[in-house]
Amino acid sequence: MASSKLYSDDVSLAVVVVDTNPLFWATAALPFADFFAHLIHFVNSLLLLNHLNHVVVITAGLSSCTYIFDSSDASASGAADVAATFAKASRKMDEFIAEDARATTSNGSVADGNAASLLSGALGFFGLVLDIRNLGYVAVMNSIFSAQRSMVPIDSCIVGTQDSAFLQQASYITGGVYLKPQELNGLFQYLAAVFATDLHSRTFLRLPKTLGVDFRASCFCHKKTIDMGYVCSVCLSIFCKYHKNCSTCGSEFNRVMPDLNSDSRSS
Repeated sequence: MASSKLYSDDVSLAVVVVDTNPLFWATAALPFADFFAHLIHFVNSLLLLNHLNHVVVITAGLSSCTYIFDSSDASASGAADVAATFAKASRKMDEFIAEDARATTSNGSVADGNAASLLSGALGFFGLVLDIRNLGYVAVMNSIFSAQRSMVPIDSCIVGTQDSAFLQQASYITGGVYLKPQELNGLFQYLAAVFATDLHSRTFLRLPKTLGVDFRASCFCHKKTIDMGYVCSVCLSIFCKYHKNCSTCGSEFNRVMPDLNSDSRSS
């Protein structure tokens, strides 16, 4: 995320959210240590572009999320050595990954609503206060639309082989950039050339455009992508099959509806 409304046109507040999911990084083409090295150089380049730039790094695991770097803290302590500052961030990252692994093992499951909590925490730096008590798809979409209304673009950099329909929608709705680099060894070049540009500069540049965005929604009951479904008229929850009660808000549906995704219909 990046915003240039706080100061002048070329001053930015950037919140970088890093996914540390070990299930992904265990099979990723780019080792996490190499990825983090690229990220450190990218964050450093943002700070070098303008001494007023503010950069925050949030890391997310399977069961928790936390802040591992805030450039305002480093500035407040004086002109600290850059290498020492980011070495501290690296230690915090290692500590978080170990703690998240222990939390996941003890809980035996992945925490719900982590994406909503992440977006809410990130948007909090832009002065947006969100109510995420109703965790899940609704809270995530509310965060995305809040970012859109506040002109805060959500940029997405995908280092895996699969595209993310959710991040495609988030970037498209908020006017951000969605990019899946082809050469991961040159990840820093992609980050610096595409994501380091402020909002004012983006009006003069031809940045990558997202083509073929998948706007299909995921049902709340099975988390699968559907073409047609049932929508709660109260909270707008989406279901692939008819339910007598909305599992999100508890509303009762008196009218019996046909099964839109039945095998007889598809045949």
